[in-house]
Amino acid sequence: PVQPKTTRPTNKTRTMAESSDSQPYVKLVSASGHEIFLLRSIAMSSVTIKAMLEGPFAESQESKITFPDINTQILEKVVEYLHYKVKYTDSTTRIPDFVIEPEIALELLVAANYLDC
Repeated sequence: PVQPKTTRPTNKTRTMAESSDSQPYVKLVSASGHEIFLLRSIAMSSVTIKAMLEGPFAESQESKITFPDINTQILEKVVEYLHYKVKYTDSTTRIPDFVIEPEIALELLVAANYLDC
């Protein structure tokens, strides 16, 4: 049997549900313009990122979030933590320490508080 030909809607005509279902990755952009691609399922473990991706924001349509106040080093550490958080949630084994360098601790705390992760 011949399969019907389907076309994907353009980004501008996608609904939020279609956009989130069809975009497995989210692009996070630091203050200096560094782009980090993160699995949407992992990104959703941040309350703030989840709200941006599910709400009526441009970020939900583009799957791109720019953080003008978070530098690359801090954003990379946040992404590392989100992976750690997802990996060890509901873990029954010993959870290793998440190492945070003292020189970035304060800035990381501010970013983590903003991102609610």
